[in-house]
Amino acid sequence: MLNRQGAVAGKSPDDGVAAHYGDPLREQRTIINGPGVVDRSHRGLLRVSGPDRLSWLHSLTSQHLETLAPGTWIEALVLSPHGHVEHHLDLVDDGEATWIHVEPGTAAALAAYLDSMRFMLRVEVAEVTSTHAVVTVVGDAGRDIVVEREALDRTVDELHLPLVGHDAWEAIRVAAGQPRLGFETDHRTIPHEVGWIGPAVHLDKGCYRGQETVARVHNLGRPPRRLVLLHLDGTSETLPPPHTPIELDGRAVGFLGTALHHAEMGPIALAVVKRQTPDDAHLSVAGMAAKAERLVDA
Repeated sequence: MLNRQGAVAGKSPDDGVAAHYGDPLREQRTIINGPGVVDRSHRGLLRVSGPDRLSWLHSLTSQHLETLAPGTWIEALVLSPHGHVEHHLDLVDDGEATWIHVEPGTAAALAAYLDSMRFMLRVEVAEVTSTHAVVTVVGDAGRDIVVEREALDRTVDELHLPLVGHDAWEAIRVAAGQPRLGFETDHRTIPHEVGWIGPAVHLDKGCYRGQETVARVHNLGRPPRRLVLLHLDGTSETLPPPHTPIELDGRAVGFLGTALHHAEMGPIALAVVKRQTPDDAHLSVAGMAAKAERLVDA
């Protein structure tokens, strides 16, 4: 969609799609108040085929997938042996294959890991980022749609919905408190800290890599950090990048995730702070005062 009138490319890792089409705040208001469509064709895309695909993915990820109904989009995680988040997956099965989209630049690593775990099972893994793409309908009956890349422009036009930039999508995501891999996560992130227990982690399923940590932290109820929504004071028009330290009384207590100017809420950000950080703490980030709103229970 970078060929569309007014398109301004996003910043890495979202530089493969338009951040906006000339009026970012108007585009935010469009999908705050009604449906719209977002080009997310920079996302990595995998196709997993074969009769054993769902039971196999069930055994490798944090999600219950054995009985996944065709056409149902669901989130899942691939964890390290110690329970740290390595990949966040959005996936759907169409009855013949499972389609997975992931953060830009991460599909090859995920495909390599999955391929290494095939053993004698009847599954095939293919990275199809170059031939297929994802667009997302936001608002009423929102959904992801996987299309052939050559049909991307036509598909968007046939939806007959306003086209908005990726920045508008990010604004909706941040306001909703939805974390993003690499922005609200680091190499130590466990699912409990950012609210992925439930949406991406099913607690009543068989063994998978990292499950021991998931179960232990869930039973003890004490994740070391938690996701919050920051309201920034707006003293600077330029907002800090992800992983900028968040301070309390001069001491680092967490890191910034995605910060942006919301059309209705003003400057806001997602952030991850230490569990014991008080709800009423006067925080600062890059010299700006910040107030935290709890998103994940400590």
